[in-house]
Amino acid sequence: MGGESFMKSVLKSIGNTPLLRLERLPDPGGAEVFVKWEGANPTGSMKDRMALSMVEGAERRGQLKPGGTVIDYTGGSTGSSLAMVCAAKGYRSYFVSSDAFAEEKLQTMRTFGATVELIPSVNRKITPELIQAEIRRVREIASEPGHFWTDQFNNQDNRAAYHRMGEEIIEALGGKVDAFVMGVGTGGCFSGNAEVLKEKVPGVRCVAIEPATSRALSGKGPLGGHRQEGTGPGFVPAICRLDLADEIIPVGDEDAFQTARRLAQAEGIFGGITSGANVWAALRLARELGKGRRVVTVIVDSGLKYLQGDLFR
Repeated sequence: MGGESFMKSVLKSIGNTPLLRLERLPDPGGAEVFVKWEGANPTGSMKDRMALSMVEGAERRGQLKPGGTVIDYTGGSTGSSLAMVCAAKGYRSYFVSSDAFAEEKLQTMRTFGATVELIPSVNRKITPELIQAEIRRVREIASEPGHFWTDQFNNQDNRAAYHRMGEEIIEALGGKVDAFVMGVGTGGCFSGNAEVLKEKVPGVRCVAIEPATSRALSGKGPLGGHRQEGTGPGFVPAICRLDLADEIIPVGDEDAFQTARRLAQAEGIFGGITSGANVWAALRLARELGKGRRVVTVIVDSGLKYLQGDLFR
C-alpha cells in the first residue's frame, strides 16, 4: 500500500490552476487563445492567491497578530478570499462592500464568518464615487485597535502573489507565449504576471483592459459607471505597472456579458463578467496576431458567483 497523500490545509490548494485552450470561439486564422481557469481555486477566484499573500505578508511583518481582524473594501471576490484565509488561520474579518456587486459574493463573505457592511449604490453601478465612499469607511474602521487593513490597491504582496501564475503559464506552454491579456482592478494580476513574462519571455506583449465607460488607465474617456466587477475603480492603483502595458484595450459591458455567455455555451467554461471582458479582448488580439501565435488570458472566477444576477438570464 502507498503512503498517505493529503493537504494539511485548504490554503495549500491555492494555485496550480489548469490552463485551457479555447476550441470554438477563436477565429480559425487567428492565434491560439488559452485561459487560466482560476475558478479551480478554493473560493472559485484568482483572488485566493493575493489574499493568502497579503495575510502572510502581514504576519511576517508583525502587522497581524493572533485575535486580529482583517479589513478592506471589496467587490466581494477579494473579501471572499480574505474571509476564507482568515477562517483557515483563525482571524476575524470585516469588509465594506456594496449592493452594486453580486449577492453571491456578499453571501460568500458572510458564510466564511465575515461581517459585511454595505454602501448603497446608484442603479447598481460601480462608480468612482462609490469606491471613494467605501475607502472613507474602511479608513475609519482601520483606526480601531487590532484591525489590519490589507489595502489591496496599494499592497505589494498583492502583485507578488501573481508571479507564481506567470511561472505556471510559462511552464504550461513551454515558454511560448506571445501575449498576455488581463483586466485591471487593483492591477495585481496584470502587473504580477507581466513582471514575470517580460523578464522571461522575449518580445511578449502585455495588454491591459479597462471598461469602456471608465477609462482611468488610458485617460482617453469618461470615468462613469460600469458592470465589470473587480475592474475600473476610476483611478490608477499604486501597484499597477502600466509601464509594462504595451496596449490598453477598452471593453464595453455588453461585449463582456455576451462573451461570458458564449464561453459557457460554446466552450463549457463558466466565468463571470470580467472573464468575458478578458476573453473578448484576447479574441480581438488573436485576430490581429494571426496563426501560429499564442494569447493567454484569465478566467478570473466561477460563473456560480453570478447566477442571481442578469448575466445568465
